[in-house]
Amino acid sequence: MCNERVSAQCRQRHPESGRRVCGGEVLDMTERAHQVHPFGPVCDEHSKILILGSFPSVKSRENGFFYGHPQNRFWKVLAAVTGKAVPQTVEEKRTFLLESGIAVWDVIASCDIAGSSDASIVHAQPTDLRRLLAACPIERIYANGTTAKRLYDSYQRAQCGRDCILLPSTSPANAAWSLERLVERWAELLE
Repeated sequence: MCNERVSAQCRQRHPESGRRVCGGEVLDMTERAHQVHPFGPVCDEHSKILILGSFPSVKSRENGFFYGHPQNRFWKVLAAVTGKAVPQTVEEKRTFLLESGIAVWDVIASCDIAGSSDASIVHAQPTDLRRLLAACPIERIYANGTTAKRLYDSYQRAQCGRDCILLPSTSPANAAWSLERLVERWAELLE
């Protein structure tokens, strides 16, 4: 799939270079690199909720785990929703998810991407969610943001036979949503 569409929050231009700016990152859409998802899903036989992202950010790829950018509000939102402390280390985050019955994975297995920008993704190849859904008692699937939802609907909805519920992105690029609003909306995870 080729997605050349640029999201609304990535239409700003850097005053000197003229390049697009998205989430504080200056993008050159011609400088995409092919990336393969570097780590597997977090899930076990107790996972009832699946949260899907699009593709790991540069920081997440460097850290080898989901939502590794310090400005991403994913861990703060989940901690507030579950009433638990915000996990800090990769092992604490993994334990936090599994003890909460939450599985995390991404929609994209590989793509060409500029930095961390979802808006720059082209040539996306989907992950195979069927194995995860067969191994775990997932009751509900959520998408962390519109890109994850759109790609799930395009690639995986038909093969999985399951709907995916859109939640607002926890990315720092989604500045329109405060932490408080995100927590309020994401609280439906535990309803």
